[in-house]
Amino acid sequence: MNAMHEIDYQVHGDAMQYVEIELDPMEAAVAEAGGMMYMDDGIEMETIFGDGSQQTSGFLGALMGAGKRLLTGESLFMTIFQNRSPGKKRVAIGAPYPGKIIPVHLAEIGGELIAQKDSFLCAARGVSVGIAFNKKIGAGFFGGEGFIMQRLQGDGWAFLNAGGNIHERVLAPGQLLRVDTGCIVAFEPGVAYDIQYVGKIKSALLGGEGLFFATLRGPGKIWLQSLPLSRMANRIVAASRKGGREEGSALGGLGRLLDGDNS
Repeated sequence: MNAMHEIDYQVHGDAMQYVEIELDPMEAAVAEAGGMMYMDDGIEMETIFGDGSQQTSGFLGALMGAGKRLLTGESLFMTIFQNRSPGKKRVAIGAPYPGKIIPVHLAEIGGELIAQKDSFLCAARGVSVGIAFNKKIGAGFFGGEGFIMQRLQGDGWAFLNAGGNIHERVLAPGQLLRVDTGCIVAFEPGVAYDIQYVGKIKSALLGGEGLFFATLRGPGKIWLQSLPLSRMANRIVAASRKGGREEGSALGGLGRLLDGDNS
């Protein structure tokens, strides 16, 4: 496995975070297209197919890397930021939605991480962003967000974005945890992942939790998020649909009076 670029970084902010990456001369970072917040003069930006990892070479290799990203629902393109100046320069990548940024040094966890397909933010150039299929076909049909996941490989820094707050936990061998599929951010490859039927259809239909949840079985470390992007989007859509009906209700009128809006 080739050595990654040894970048330095600092995470800023609270609810809406961004990561500032410091690049030595000729060092580079790779990020999702459209994630750049700012960059110093001397950094060159280039849009590429795939992830730009050192494991791919030539047009065919780049095309295969882009195809893997397409399967996970991501864009075909990523952006490389390379420091072409003689001194240290910085580039900042912003999180796409409220939450926390999780820095993971891949070398410290065996060089590999399985991540939710929309959680990857950026990484040192050389980190490979591929796909990870669950071996059990049931997870494919019923896992929803969790079936096709990303496989990050390398020995450098990778940065993930999680919605809401982060829960980190190390599962002991054989220890089982049941999780909403959207709440999974990432886990070490030693963790076994599967989809399980809730068992009580009444609870699933009336409780709003769905018919299936994910099971994570140790050993290994896991990262969970309290507010998945899909859950937040569903609440926003539901609220927008109710808004028009509630405007004409007695409660809606009372709210306008309290706000001083008599129009």
